[in-house]
Amino acid sequence: MTRTGLLAWSCCLILASANVVHVPSSTVIPGVGVNWGTMASNPLPRNTVTNMLKDNGVNKVKLFDSDSPTVKSLAGTGIEVMVGIPNNQLYILAGDIEDAEDWVKENITTYLHDGGVDIRYVAVGNEPFLSSYNNTFDNITFPALQNVQKALDKAGVGDKIKATVALNADVYESQSDKPSDGDFRKDIKDLMIKIVKFLHQNKSPFVVNIYPFLSLYQNAGFPFDFAFFDGGRTISDKNVSYSNVFDANYDTLVWTLKKNGVDDLKIIVGEVGWPTDGNINANNKLAKKFYDGLLKKLAAKKGTPLRPGQLDVYLFGLVDENQKSIAPGHFERHWGLFYYDGQPKFPIDLSGKGNDKMLVAAKGVQYMSPQWCVLNEENKNLTMIADDLSYACSLADCTGLDYGSSCNKMDLDGNVSYAFNMYFQMNGQEEDACDFNGLGMIVKTNASRGSCLFPLQIVGAGERLKLAYGVSIIAGLMLAFFT
Repeated sequence: MTRTGLLAWSCCLILASANVVHVPSSTVIPGVGVNWGTMASNPLPRNTVTNMLKDNGVNKVKLFDSDSPTVKSLAGTGIEVMVGIPNNQLYILAGDIEDAEDWVKENITTYLHDGGVDIRYVAVGNEPFLSSYNNTFDNITFPALQNVQKALDKAGVGDKIKATVALNADVYESQSDKPSDGDFRKDIKDLMIKIVKFLHQNKSPFVVNIYPFLSLYQNAGFPFDFAFFDGGRTISDKNVSYSNVFDANYDTLVWTLKKNGVDDLKIIVGEVGWPTDGNINANNKLAKKFYDGLLKKLAAKKGTPLRPGQLDVYLFGLVDENQKSIAPGHFERHWGLFYYDGQPKFPIDLSGKGNDKMLVAAKGVQYMSPQWCVLNEENKNLTMIADDLSYACSLADCTGLDYGSSCNKMDLDGNVSYAFNMYFQMNGQEEDACDFNGLGMIVKTNASRGSCLFPLQIVGAGERLKLAYGVSIIAGLMLAFFT
């Protein structure tokens, strides 16, 4: 059965997920974890995601905040956790140390009990020194880092749980593109030296996000093969040969740390991955190619030329997020190993042995009614279509329509129907969300076209709770009636 047919068929099923024995599909490479982001209009229920992690043998996860229900869902799983502090919270934590102590009490130590959450790191900020932020967080990130680590120490957990900063690889650079010429970016060099000295002093890791896809996306002349791990183009640097940009980027950081007196500082790759839609080079085929090469490399435990051995890496990401900002590119909403509904995208072997097969899908996923919103061709008003199409795409996810993307080859009617349906589904299939000045109509037949999926919205955590509450009321009334 095709994925489209499966969605249409399974939307009405309610699968029981309780009392499921979780047997990992494979052994994940030591040191490898995944990023779990939740910026979706209807995210999968947290326990569903946690079970999916366990089913696939994932034992390390990185979060972007400390959302209590999310962290609680990881209790008792044995999964190692890195929690995050969003950039908009840095100002508070950079001030009074008591605010940091309160944060640690509410978001860390409350979970540290028998059967609790195995928290290992706190990422203070997420890529706070991006040039696009115009120095907004430059003066508060380091004080926040210091206060959080001090608060962890005061709570008696600083030896086990370390504070760090999740940094983009643009905090260092090489004018010649050779690793040995690497150093911190001039505008933040003094700040970065303070941060790495502090990390070294506290035995905390340097967390860096490395994206070979972005090297290809941002540079028109970038050699295609150098983004992958199959060989081809190489660069030489001080008698060291590099055949892929991941190793070259990683060792540029190694050189940077060495030049600034912390050559033995532990490095964790906080994010690395490949998107599957929203750009001509973002598709399942290339994502599989990238992951196959990366995982094979990680399984071999050869490291990089300057840092041989096991690498610590978090794959990015777990599930697609249709609410992420598309300012960096429309591919931003398609980094997941799984689609929005927890269905795996392509065969992969997280053990790195090359025994590729589909990952274990999310269980117990419920879909909304099998209905779609499409363009009413009998009431087609070409003068209004442009405005309604623009309106739908300004509020819903139309990145699949981009050049080279999964739904790029449809005609105008198909594009409009796709946009209408994305808006309709995102708004919970409300009838008014398929009006579009009379241009839209609701159909019961799957509207997907060829390889372009017109998705059905899933029932998220909030809707599931309301559904369960309603069912419990009905059950109670029936019980009262019969007794």
